[in-house]
Amino acid sequence: MSTVVALGGNAMMRPGERGTAAEQLTNLRRAVSALEPVLGEPGLVLTHGNGPQVGNELLRQERAAEEAPPLPLWLAVAQTQAEIGALISAELRPALDGREAACMLTHVRVAADDPAFDRPTKPIGPFYSAEQAEQLERERGWQLVSDANRGHRRVVPSPEPLEIVELEVIRRLAETGTVAIACGGGGIPVVRRGGRLSGVDAVIDKDRASALLARGLGARRLLILTEVPAVYRNFGQPDQKELRELSTSDAESLLPRLAEGSMRPKVESALTFGGETLITNFDALNAALAGEGGTRIRGHL
Repeated sequence: MSTVVALGGNAMMRPGERGTAAEQLTNLRRAVSALEPVLGEPGLVLTHGNGPQVGNELLRQERAAEEAPPLPLWLAVAQTQAEIGALISAELRPALDGREAACMLTHVRVAADDPAFDRPTKPIGPFYSAEQAEQLERERGWQLVSDANRGHRRVVPSPEPLEIVELEVIRRLAETGTVAIACGGGGIPVVRRGGRLSGVDAVIDKDRASALLARGLGARRLLILTEVPAVYRNFGQPDQKELRELSTSDAESLLPRLAEGSMRPKVESALTFGGETLITNFDALNAALAGEGGTRIRGHL
């Protein structure tokens, strides 16, 4: 029985940082230290987001378009899977007492007719002011939305993940004691056309992909690490309230009150997984594991 840990973007980048390799390694060193209580668990699988990194990669390609041909979004996702996997492996191995860490480039199948392609919602890239957002929408044709009172971000299609293509390979890695790093950035989005897999331009939500992976592996727990210590009712309001434990019905009734591009996918992912899910941040992880912090969603599996 494995544990799937979904690392949020703050594991690699903090507000105000540019996202250099040195900055990301420093942040990952702190993250790995915080993860020490779970690193010894058998069958550990790590997943991670890539919103800032894939946004930066697209900016690089755009600005170098006259010198080198730009790549489609799905290949930018693949590039950042390898980039972030290499960074995580570099900081993780010294903490594993001789065990191995392996980054698995992971394809995730989606439906070609998913309605998400007509309604982009997934934030990627840096935050912009309202004035910058208006200019980018006008000049580049991007769609931008306000993201949890932190600014405006570009949004792209985020179809529902249907299949982890490399699921059995990830399972074999986990069964040998290797810490698998998988489903980076939600996975490389692909559709099946005949006997082939074809990439599509989208970004899959990493928490939804992590839930699908955890369910497929028969994991005993899904641990979602984000920027806040718990799920809150009325987040950001004077009467916000930390929610320590939620039943499945509690979580379902809370969904309409949660931000679509922020906490809602995490709670939805917990419901999709169906087992025990713990949502917290690195600072509160020890307390959450001890039942004294975070938000625990009791599953029905």
